[in-house]
Amino acid sequence: MTDSPVSPAPTAIPVLPYLPRDPQSPRSKIGVVGCGGISHYHLQAYKAAGYDVVALADINREAAELRRQEFFPAAKVFTDHRELLKLDTLDVVDVTTHPEIRVPIIEDALRAGKHVLSQKPFVLDLDVGERLADLADKQNLRLAVNQNGRWAPHFSYIREAVHAGLIGDVVGVHCGVHWDHGWVRGTAFEKLRDLILYDFAIHWFDFLATIMGDNRAGRVVASATCSTTQDITTPLLAQAMIEYPHAQSSLVFDGHVPHGSWDRVLVSGSRGVIRSAGVNLENQQLEIITDAGTISPRLEGTWFPDGFHGTMGELLCAIEENREPSHSARNNLRSLELCFAAVESSQNHQPVVPGTVRKLP
Repeated sequence: MTDSPVSPAPTAIPVLPYLPRDPQSPRSKIGVVGCGGISHYHLQAYKAAGYDVVALADINREAAELRRQEFFPAAKVFTDHRELLKLDTLDVVDVTTHPEIRVPIIEDALRAGKHVLSQKPFVLDLDVGERLADLADKQNLRLAVNQNGRWAPHFSYIREAVHAGLIGDVVGVHCGVHWDHGWVRGTAFEKLRDLILYDFAIHWFDFLATIMGDNRAGRVVASATCSTTQDITTPLLAQAMIEYPHAQSSLVFDGHVPHGSWDRVLVSGSRGVIRSAGVNLENQQLEIITDAGTISPRLEGTWFPDGFHGTMGELLCAIEENREPSHSARNNLRSLELCFAAVESSQNHQPVVPGTVRKLP
């Protein structure tokens, strides 16, 4: 009788830098331009992190006053962002407005000598994004994008595990999101023709871009459609296939699933796989499987609001360390290349090479 083969013992769970970081030096002074719905999560995260928000601006003074009352009672309130930018003590401006009005605000902030965190999606035109990045360089300032999904615990841990070489060379990245996006009903988001592939899926295009690093995609094939029972006009079902020279990716978005939501990620490599799944984006069970066995890291934090802590924290650390932030504007243009290509492909039903579509179709 021969002995049964014994599998190697599972490796120890690696300690990876997936959580938000804070700067070491005294707190920078932050101003927020735009006090709409998303600003709640920005300010909630900044307050929890101990960041110093000294000014708020919105054309609707009541909105700014509400955010001041909720989070930073000592902050000054303005209805004109240009008045906020006159504050000499201000170091960083967080611009949370919609993209169609954001560019001149970012330009004003950079010309006023302020570092900037821009809400996502960054721009509607890649050439405009490059121009803003060039302006930041000229002013010796940091311009970053609030891709808060980068610090969603499961996305962040997977990225750091891949970069640490735990599964070897990446050969596949496959994500599926199945949920109800009907919350946009009656809001400005309902009017976005490419709501899912642009405003929502940018987080997954960005995740893919950070996983693949310098490995550039060859082409994108995508589609978008409405379900038979959805009651808003913008397509809630979308998918994209992204081809690489030696790898592939599939991103599937079922945005009209009223019951039984599910979210999954699988990154396959030459020496193992990483997979994460759960009933939503906040509750994920992650596993890393290699020849050494299976490990299941217990993740800390949640996407909302910790992802917003991560974006501002990385910008503040980059300023302190005199380096480019990992979520810089120029870096984020790689993600938008994938996004714009997917939107174009979904409309013309043809493969699209990323970077050839310069404006959001």
